[in-house]
Amino acid sequence: MDSVISTPSDFEGSTPHTGAWVRTWGASPQAPNDSVSCVEPFENTTLRQIVRISGGGQRILLRISNEYGTAPLTIGAARVALTDTDDTIRPGSVHTVTFGGRSTATVPLGAPILSDPVDLPTAALSRLTINLYLPGRVDTATCHGTFHTLGWLLPGDATAFAPLPAHATPLPAQALITAVEVQPETPTQAIAVIGDSRVDGMGSTPGTDRRWTDRLAERLAARPGPALCVVSQGISGNRLLADGIGTAALARFDRDILATPGLGHVVIAVGNDLFFSFAPHAEESAGFLSMFPGPPVGVDDVIAGHLQLAARARAHGVKVHAATIAPYGSSEMYSAEGDKARERVNAWIRTSGAFDGVLDFDAVWRDPADPTHIRGDLHIGDHLHGSDAGYAALAESIDLSLFN
Repeated sequence: MDSVISTPSDFEGSTPHTGAWVRTWGASPQAPNDSVSCVEPFENTTLRQIVRISGGGQRILLRISNEYGTAPLTIGAARVALTDTDDTIRPGSVHTVTFGGRSTATVPLGAPILSDPVDLPTAALSRLTINLYLPGRVDTATCHGTFHTLGWLLPGDATAFAPLPAHATPLPAQALITAVEVQPETPTQAIAVIGDSRVDGMGSTPGTDRRWTDRLAERLAARPGPALCVVSQGISGNRLLADGIGTAALARFDRDILATPGLGHVVIAVGNDLFFSFAPHAEESAGFLSMFPGPPVGVDDVIAGHLQLAARARAHGVKVHAATIAPYGSSEMYSAEGDKARERVNAWIRTSGAFDGVLDFDAVWRDPADPTHIRGDLHIGDHLHGSDAGYAALAESIDLSLFN
C-alpha cells in the first residue's frame, strides 16, 4: 500500500540531524481553473521542473500539493538533483525522493504531502531539478499561475534524468510542487512575502530568477551574518480582502505565510484591492474585472486588512513589514480617484508605526516628473509591472538591517 502521509523525521538508516527546518522556496497553490493552465490531463507522464532555492542546508524535503485536485494523486517515482547554470545535472547529485520510506505515494484529495528528508547538501541560491512521475490520470493539478522557473512534460517514467528530449512539452505553470524546505547547519530564518503580481514577478524574464524577491535573496546570501531565506508567496491578480485570482491574502495567510517553517519576518505587499475597486469599467477591461467580484473597498478597508495581517503575524512571534503601493498611472486600471486612495494608504504605511519596517516601493518606482507613473525604464510597457531592471531597483532599495 502506498504511503499517504510523510513527515520530515529521520528514518532508519539516515544520518541524524538536529537543525530546524526552514522554507527556502515556495509557490502559493492555486486551483487550475483560476486563470492557470497546467496542460492537463497528465497520465503516464513525468514533470521535470527547475527551482532556485534561496538559502542552503545539509538536507532538503519537498512539499507536493493536491489541495485543488479532484481525486487522490499518485506519485510513481520522484528524484531530485543539483542543476548547473546550463540546466545540466551535476554528476553525483541525483537522489531518489521517498515518502514514509517508500518510493511511491498517494496524496489525499485536498491535502499536501511532505517527502522524507533527502541528504543533499545545497548552497544558497542552488538550482534543483525535480522529477515527478505520475503513472495515473490527473485531470486537475494544483498549480501556481505565474511560471518563473523552467519545466517540461516528458512521456513515461523519465525520472532517471536522461537528457531533455527535443519533443519535451514546456510547462506553462508551476505544477504540484509548492515548497522546498532545507535543514541548515546554522540558525536560519525565513522571510515570507505575501503579495500580488508585483511580488509574483510579472514582467520579469522567466527562468532567470529576476523577481525582486530573488534579487533580495542574492543580496542576503552575499552579506555576512545570520542566514536568511526568502519565500515569495505572490499570486498575480491576488487581493487582500476578497477572492478573485487566488484565495484572498487574508484567507491564505495562515497556510502560505504563518505555516512557513523557520518564519522570522513577514512582508505585506498587496495593492490590487484599490486598483480594481476604482478601475474605470471600460468595455475592453470588463471581462478581466469580472474575475474580481464583490463590493468596492476603500482606504479604511485596506488599512484594516493590513492591521489584521500585522496582528496575526505578531501573535505568531515574528516581525512584520509592509511595502508601499507603487504607481500605476496610464495602466488600464488607473483612475485619479484610485490613485488618491493609493497615496492615502501609502502615507499611513509610512507614518502609522504599525510595522517593524517599511519598504517604500512607491518612492523607488515613481517618476519624479509625474509621481502617478512608474519611471519608463522600470516597467515592461504596461505602466503596471516591473521589468528586470525595475525589480532589481526594488531589491536594491531594501534596508537589509530590517531583517537583523
